[in-house]
Amino acid sequence: MAGLATGARLKSTVCKTEIMVIAAPPGEVELTCGGAVMSADGAGNGGAVDAGFADGTTLGKRYTDGEGKLEVLCVKAGEGSLAIGGEPLKLKDAKKLPKTD
Repeated sequence: MAGLATGARLKSTVCKTEIMVIAAPPGEVELTCGGAVMSADGAGNGGAVDAGFADGTTLGKRYTDGEGKLEVLCVKAGEGSLAIGGEPLKLKDAKKLPKTD
C-alpha cells in the first residue's frame, strides 16, 4: 500500500468498516481491517473477517497506533478491527475537559 494522506477515506474489503485518516506517518503503511488490506474503493478479495481481527470498530471513535503517529476516525462501523503492520490499533482515549467552576 502507498503512503497515507491526511483526509483520505478507506474502506474495508471484508466488512462494512470505513475510516478517515486524521494523521499519518511518512512512508508506506499497510493498514488492515479484519485482517485484509483496506482500499479507497473497498474493492478487493472479499472473503471473511479473520478471527484474530474481529473485535469490530465503533462509529465516531478514533483509533491510533502505539506510537501515536497514525490516527484514524471510524465513519462507518463494521465487524473487523483495525491494524497497522499486523499490530492492532488502540481506541484513543477522549481528552478530559477542564472544570469551569
